[in-house]
Amino acid sequence: MSLALLWFLFLLCTLAILYAGAKLSRYGDMISEKTGLGGVWIGVILLAFVTSLPELVTGVSSIVMYDLPNIATGQIFGSCVFNMLILALLDAFHKDPISSRVHHRHILSAGFAILLLSIVAVNLFISISYPDLNMSILWIGVYTPLILIIYVLSMRLIFFQEKRIMAAFVKEKVEELKYKKVSTRSVYINFTGNAFVVVIAAIFLPDLGKSIAEMTGLGQTFVGNVLIAFSTSLPEIVVSVAALKIGAADMAIGNLFGSNIFNIGILAIEDILYTKGPLLSYIDASHMFSILSSIIMITIAVIGLTYRARKKTLLLSWDSIAIVSIYILNLFALYAAR
Repeated sequence: MSLALLWFLFLLCTLAILYAGAKLSRYGDMISEKTGLGGVWIGVILLAFVTSLPELVTGVSSIVMYDLPNIATGQIFGSCVFNMLILALLDAFHKDPISSRVHHRHILSAGFAILLLSIVAVNLFISISYPDLNMSILWIGVYTPLILIIYVLSMRLIFFQEKRIMAAFVKEKVEELKYKKVSTRSVYINFTGNAFVVVIAAIFLPDLGKSIAEMTGLGQTFVGNVLIAFSTSLPEIVVSVAALKIGAADMAIGNLFGSNIFNIGILAIEDILYTKGPLLSYIDASHMFSILSSIIMITIAVIGLTYRARKKTLLLSWDSIAIVSIYILNLFALYAAR
């Protein structure tokens, strides 16, 4: 297969994920209305599932079908980095810094994302520095149960936080049904159909990524962290931009931080499915660039949310410029280490 054909097929899968991912977000909203599951926690879970479906399917297929641990983990870490780049670029849509327009409650989910990424960073460092040290329970890394416990705890705490905020500011809210003319049956059919498109496209991504990595010499780590991470993160872009258009900046920012938490949850699933041993013991050390970049970018975002600058002199505020700069440095580091 020629390199041109590989790039064409990769672009085709990317466009399929973009189109179907956008539709999934809309039909997910319809399901929330039709079932009455419009509460904060259910909404967060449904939105996280919809926008992270490409990462989940790509990660699982990379492990189960193709045995490509570097692509499986690379697209997870790269997606975390890319989500923070999206957050910074959303700043360009506002005259004022976006960090001053959203609620500081996002610091909770950002903190959990930093905690989970730090656990991954520490365990990857141990795997690299002390390869003979047994860091597994059966074939599963000792970090995986910890990640799953923290993930469940984070969802629980975020739920109670949102519940308190909603109780404080909303006594009664009656919403007109937006999709009452759309049949429930058609909603489920369309949701399933678009999910199927995303799944099929995401299944082919790892093998295409592997071939592109071999033919271009970019390496699986770079391709996973950059190219595949970009493709699988497209639903996050769609949801975030759509949320901004309706004035729901908090939904846009919350989705990005929430997706990073969900991504590390996917890493735990990948580790369980990878029966050769702890997944982090089978990946390149250069993944540490993206992990540390994610931690730094989220930390900068937390500082921005805390300081809450009132104005910006450029198109982007200082914290967004810093986040974009870290993203560019991460690209150079990954390329140099390929």
